[in-house]
Amino acid sequence: MNLFKRISALALALVLALSLVACGGTKKDPAADGQLEKVTFVLDWAPNTNHTGLYVAQEKGYFKDAGLEVEIVQPPEDGAEMMVASGRAQFGVSFQDYLAAAYTGDTPLDISAVAAILQHNTSGIVSRKGEGMDTPKGLEGHKYATWDQPVEKATLRQVVEKDGGDFSKVEMIPSTVTDEVSALQSKSVDAIWIYYGWAGIACQVAGLETDYFMFKDIDPVFDFYTPIVIGNNQYLAEHPDTAKAFMAALSRGYQDAAADPEGAAQILLNACPELKDSANLIVESQKYLSKEYISDAARWGEIDAGRWGRFFTWLNDNNLVETPLEPTAGFTNDFLPTA
Repeated sequence: MNLFKRISALALALVLALSLVACGGTKKDPAADGQLEKVTFVLDWAPNTNHTGLYVAQEKGYFKDAGLEVEIVQPPEDGAEMMVASGRAQFGVSFQDYLAAAYTGDTPLDISAVAAILQHNTSGIVSRKGEGMDTPKGLEGHKYATWDQPVEKATLRQVVEKDGGDFSKVEMIPSTVTDEVSALQSKSVDAIWIYYGWAGIACQVAGLETDYFMFKDIDPVFDFYTPIVIGNNQYLAEHPDTAKAFMAALSRGYQDAAADPEGAAQILLNACPELKDSANLIVESQKYLSKEYISDAARWGEIDAGRWGRFFTWLNDNNLVETPLEPTAGFTNDFLPTA
C-alpha cells in the first residue's frame, strides 16, 4: 500500500467513493427509525485488522447503545481525507503523514486527528532473511521498491545514513508491488516498505523467512501516528456530544479487540466474508495488533503532542511540505472518553 498517496489525487476519485459501501454496514432497525443519529465512517482501504475495533463496536451494539446508526463506507483508492473534509463522512481513517499534506498548500482540509488506532508506527523495511538487509546500511547494493515520493525517500535516506550507510548505493526500483510475499520470493525486489501488522504477518503465514527493521527503532522522529481516526472539524464543533458518544463506543470496540484478538478476528471475518480466504492472516494479524492498539498509552486513542510535533517539525526542517506546519496542530484528544 502506498504510504504517500498524493492529496491532490483524492479529489479526482472522490465522486467514485461516495457510492461504495463497505462490508458490514449497519442495517437499519425499523423499530428505531428516526431515533438513531446517522454517522458515516469511511475506511482508508478495504476492511482489514486496523479496522477491527470499528466492526466489534458495531457487532456488539456499542454504537446503537450510544444512539447512533453507523454506516461504514469504502473510499476511493486514494483515501478518506477529502470525503471527511467534504462532510460526506463525519469520521474516517487516515495517517499523520497524509494529514501533513492535507494541511498545506492553498486549500488545507478542515479535518483533525481524533484518535490513534495504533500507539506506535509499526512500518519498516522487510527483506528476505539472511541477505544482509536487517539494518538500513544493509540496503546498499540491493533493490528497494520505491514510490518515488519525497517524504519516503527522505525517511529512507535518514535511516540509512544514521546507520552509517551510503544512500546513493541503494538501488531504487519503481514499485509495482501488490503482493509483498510474491515480490520477495520472485526476487523482483529485495526490500519493501510495509506495515508489519499486515504484510509482515502475511510473510509469516506464507512461511517466508524475513528480516525486518522498524523506522522508529532507528530514529524516534519516525514514531509518528499511523493509522489514525480523523473527524470533520465543523461536525466536531457543531456536534461535540455526538462525536464524544461515537468515540466512546469506538474506544470500547478497540479495547475489546485488544483483550480478545481471536474473538475480534472472528467478528471481522463474519462482517466481511470476502476476507475468509485469508482467515489465518486475519487471526495472526489480530493477535499482533492486539498488543499495539493501546500499548504503553494510558488509554486507547491517546495522541502525544511531543511525538506528533516531532514528526511535523522534521517535515518542516527538511522542506517536505509546501508551507510550514504548526507542530502541535491537527489533532485533539478532547473527544476520547476520560475513563
